[in-house]
Amino acid sequence: MPASSRQPAARQRVLRREPFGTDPYLDHFRTVIKQRRERVAAMEQRLTGGAMSLADFASGHTYFGLHRQGDGWVLRERAPYATALFLVGRWNDWWETPDCAFQRVDDAGTWELQVPPGMLNHGDRYRLRARWPGGGGDRVPSHARYVVQDPETHAFYAQVWDPPEPYRWKRPAWRRRPGAPLVYETHVGMAQEKQGVGSYREFTENILPRIAHAGYDTIQLMAVMEHPYYASFGYQVANGFAPSSRFGTPDDFKQLVDMAHAFGLAVVIDLIHSHAVRNEIEGLSRFDGSETLYFHAGPRGLHPAWDSRCFNYGKTETLHLLLSNCRFWLDEFHVDGFRFDGITSMLYHDHGLGRPFDRYDRYFDAGVDEDALAYLTLANTLIHRLRPDALTVAEDVSGMPGLAAPVAEGGCGFDYRLAMGIPDLWFKLLKDVPDEAWPVGHIWTELNNRRADERTISYVECHDQSIVGSKTAAFELMDAAMYRHMQADDPDLTIDRGMALHKLIRLLTLFTAGHGYLNFMGNEFGHPEWVDFPRAGNGWSYHYARRQWSLRDNPGLKYRFLAEFDRAIMTLAREHDRLDIAAPRLLGIHEADKFLAFERGGLVVLVNLHPSQSVADYAVDVDPGRYQWVMDSDEARFGGQGRIRAGQDYFSRPREGQGSGGRCGLQVYVPSRCALVLRRLDQPDGDKPARRQRTA
Repeated sequence: MPASSRQPAARQRVLRREPFGTDPYLDHFRTVIKQRRERVAAMEQRLTGGAMSLADFASGHTYFGLHRQGDGWVLRERAPYATALFLVGRWNDWWETPDCAFQRVDDAGTWELQVPPGMLNHGDRYRLRARWPGGGGDRVPSHARYVVQDPETHAFYAQVWDPPEPYRWKRPAWRRRPGAPLVYETHVGMAQEKQGVGSYREFTENILPRIAHAGYDTIQLMAVMEHPYYASFGYQVANGFAPSSRFGTPDDFKQLVDMAHAFGLAVVIDLIHSHAVRNEIEGLSRFDGSETLYFHAGPRGLHPAWDSRCFNYGKTETLHLLLSNCRFWLDEFHVDGFRFDGITSMLYHDHGLGRPFDRYDRYFDAGVDEDALAYLTLANTLIHRLRPDALTVAEDVSGMPGLAAPVAEGGCGFDYRLAMGIPDLWFKLLKDVPDEAWPVGHIWTELNNRRADERTISYVECHDQSIVGSKTAAFELMDAAMYRHMQADDPDLTIDRGMALHKLIRLLTLFTAGHGYLNFMGNEFGHPEWVDFPRAGNGWSYHYARRQWSLRDNPGLKYRFLAEFDRAIMTLAREHDRLDIAAPRLLGIHEADKFLAFERGGLVVLVNLHPSQSVADYAVDVDPGRYQWVMDSDEARFGGQGRIRAGQDYFSRPREGQGSGGRCGLQVYVPSRCALVLRRLDQPDGDKPARRQRTA
């Protein structure tokens, strides 16, 4: 199991919830942690000079790039190595002319052009043409707000976006609700059923209502920032200040965010600050002719696995660009937070490639890029100063302690980190372990094995589990049988098994989740097959780069059962704030019977994972009281056999016999491959679990 799914050996015990700064297993590294905090403070002091706020420093997007000035425009760019800079477009036949020559305005390499009235208009395409010692070339401006690709030449250009009637926000003051997020990870381009690229408008009209109806409260949008290669899934960003034009206009994206807020959905976007595309015309690589404007020089500036450029997080220019990028998306598009992608690659000089994360000293040795860690801390500080309600999520496979601990306690300040070991757990079981050998105790441990001082988001699968040839969980469970036996009136043992386990896996993951839950679009209803974007290897097909919502909507197919089950558990978790209530409490495990029971916030969850053995009058230790049936995974509305009578009450009874210790228990019937959820009805107020509290 990868390091992200477990703690180092010394950490394998239940910890009290305590500040990151008082973790006893970090005692040996107190000096390093203190030095890191001092490094962050020194970096902020260096950037602001003590004369401005961090938010003021992170406002480069209001200075650089193209901005209205009176009847004309002003265009500013940072290019210290350049010897000349020109604006080129249709007005000068894409040639360098004196009236379009920039002036260098300072020793830091800032260039400025006062664009005369009438030269640039809404919809005009333009580029910069730079000269530097020994060469020159065209460049798309670093802060371009809209970048388009010519359909014939496939070349990229900046485009003026200045419509006569710009989009006006209808909900400018909307803020996300506090509490654990239920995240629907999605991708605008592949969210439609058509074999082609979906648009922001189609997403707004067709997909937002689906997400809201499904019971989620947060959408995580992938691939929003402009990227030249569609099949990169948005990971090879070229233009970090431009929402991708392949999906529509900046105003279309604003409308999407605004309408999401109308549905009560927070919008989180994928933030790619771990690297940048190597493309030079439309990207930042060798922007002014030098290697080092924003990136490291030589081999350190090239990512060996991703074929991309690696940022130098110690440079003021880089920090200005990236911190401004964080603020830009909050200010301009009213997004509600970010998933920081690939930060393991940022945190370690070797990008975490082949590095075993089996001891604490791996997180505190000279292999850590301390500048990158300081940048991430400042980014979280900035985001939460600007928007205290904003959501930041760390995607890290290394398990570095403190990423999701408060900055004041020596942490990096992320609100959440992804529990990346949980999908590894499930897919290893699905691929390698027969049902009858599933280790129930190990499953419980892995679902709950997280640092007590950090918040996590659990998930069965995200896009990673089904990208380019890998299967979704549903397809792993049911495979080709999904093509032949998903009709509602077609009994099939493979489908019955797959649907039952699909429901149990999601229920277990959700109700043991530390502080949040995530699902990739379509997987809630068992979307088959895999994800693959059009490329030469598949004949440039869009067949696997779409979502087949008609499968879910067809009343004659079984997909709707899985969708209704997912909606039911989402509704239960949201309405009762189950993920904001104290951690799940184990009531019992029986390996031979494949039986697991736990309690969380007055809900008792009983799970029978056995492939064939139902349990009758099963004794489960519980708190005294009356318990009522809430739901079970075997209900007919979820495609089950209806083996449990709905609505019944269960009463705890004192245990009898020697060694009972005055305990109370329930006697329950739980069929094979089934989960039963009960609610305690007569719980005294004084016994109600305390909600988690966390100081920012």
